Amino acid sequence: MNLTNKQKQHLKGLAHSLKPVVMLGGNGLTEGVMAEIDSALAHHELIKVKVPSEDREEKSLIMDAIVRESGAVKVQTIGHVLVLYKPSEDKKIELPKK
Repeated sequence: MNLTNKQKQHLKGLAHSLKPVVMLGGNGLTEGVMAEIDSALAHHELIKVKVPSEDREEKSLIMDAIVRESGAVKVQTIGHVLVLYKPSEDKKIELPKK
């Protein structure tokens, strides 16, 4: 799924007030964490995931893996926070037209 710049800007505005719903711990990206991300995406459509890592490359690889495994669209990254969007069946968030 590809988003236009207008749609990404809209999602960034909606995500601004959100707090991270999933935070990776010392074990990193586990099956349990991925299950929680999938559950949160199905329920909210737009979520923030906090990836605390000192190593930039490691953080980038973890974020890429989350996007790939969840099937969501990366809206943006801000520091250690990844913003993801994945529309659900009942489409809670209305995106602007392309």
